[in-house]
Amino acid sequence: MERWSPESWRSKPIVQVPTYKDEAALAEVERQISGFPPLVFAGEARKLKNELAKVCEGEAFLLQGGDCAESFAEHSADNIRDFFRVFLQMAVVMTFGASMPVVKLGRIAGQFAKPRSAPSETIDGVALPSYRGDIVNDIEFNAQAREPDPRRQLMSYRQSAATLNLLRAFATGGYANLENAHRWMLGFVQDSPQSDRYAKLADHITETLGFMRAIGLDPEHHPELRQTDIYTSHEALLLGYEQALTRVDSTSGEYYATSGHFLWIGDRTRQPDHAHVEYMRGIKNPIGLKCGPSTTPDGLLRLIDMLNPANEPGRLTLISRFGADKVGDHLPALIRAVQREGRKVVWSCDPMHGNTITASGYKTRPFDKVVQEIRSFFDVHRAEGSYAGGIHLEMTGNNVTECTGGARALSEADLRSRYMTYCDPRLNAEQAIEVAFLVAEKLKRDRLASSSANAAE
Repeated sequence: MERWSPESWRSKPIVQVPTYKDEAALAEVERQISGFPPLVFAGEARKLKNELAKVCEGEAFLLQGGDCAESFAEHSADNIRDFFRVFLQMAVVMTFGASMPVVKLGRIAGQFAKPRSAPSETIDGVALPSYRGDIVNDIEFNAQAREPDPRRQLMSYRQSAATLNLLRAFATGGYANLENAHRWMLGFVQDSPQSDRYAKLADHITETLGFMRAIGLDPEHHPELRQTDIYTSHEALLLGYEQALTRVDSTSGEYYATSGHFLWIGDRTRQPDHAHVEYMRGIKNPIGLKCGPSTTPDGLLRLIDMLNPANEPGRLTLISRFGADKVGDHLPALIRAVQREGRKVVWSCDPMHGNTITASGYKTRPFDKVVQEIRSFFDVHRAEGSYAGGIHLEMTGNNVTECTGGARALSEADLRSRYMTYCDPRLNAEQAIEVAFLVAEKLKRDRLASSSANAAE
């Protein structure tokens, strides 16, 4: 295999990238970013890889979720807090159900670029470049807004830094204390069916903490009870930006992407001889690979060999996204190929991207299809003797109406009331918590089944 360097991707074919009119301005922005401080640190990425290695061995579960595409306009402390709050709730629900650690990996502080099905879109006879995320251009439909602007990368960096700063404060400054579990319930979820289930779980946590305190285990002296680790992730699309934030770790001498703890390759950019795979094979962060219906067993094994040649647990997460009706047609063969070759990977389920439809002029995702894909994912892994290790969601802490169904039975007519996404439809907090309870039930079932099987041996 050819020698890797942070810029070796530039000699490869590339798709899903914008065309900038001013190449000199682009080069100057990338030069500036290359001198900026790292957003995350190599030691943090290694810690995440170690936690994902536990997921790989069936000793933990991966919760990955967040915005479809972060925006400049909606960047606020309240939105970050509300996302973090619902993410904590989901993790607590899953931890309680699975009786195992949950690795918290947000699609946040860097999820600005989006792949598109076409390079341009036409409205009322006017054709303009497609919106590719705020790091590239603006969602407003006019020629000036849609022109790719390299200076937007500077704003993306600054927003990512501010978001990370607040997330770290929430995670370590007391907000994540399990004694606050009752206070994490978002206001608009208070009267939902999920609120009763969550309140009962929070009561159990309070009782447990009371018992622990009674026997001398005070949360103030046990940081794992009052703070948590949250990591950041995004799809690595804009490789010039990624290269500018690729740094040599002083302790190991290896290259790490410092734009986020975890990067992934999308379903549209996983060509083995193309630029995105070339860049990702060389960084030492844990990485992900989206696997859609066009993924073949042989093709997947080739990519695994390129991206994780040392077969390192925790290095590679395979994120399946087939669509609710296609899981049984595609996933079993991929699992069998990976098992046959002894490849160590984390298997995660993205039940969002394969279930997008258009209803009443809005892109949406039926909640029952999301749930169906999750159920099928767990069932297939159980049948194949494999570990269903994670979930990957597009979600928000806001009270949006973008996905139909769920406990409130949102209808097509409800979509227009609070449809706020910049790109794809997201689960709202109530729907996300409902998914968390479903996953917790599946994990508990599989844990009990495994315990029974071990006891019978």
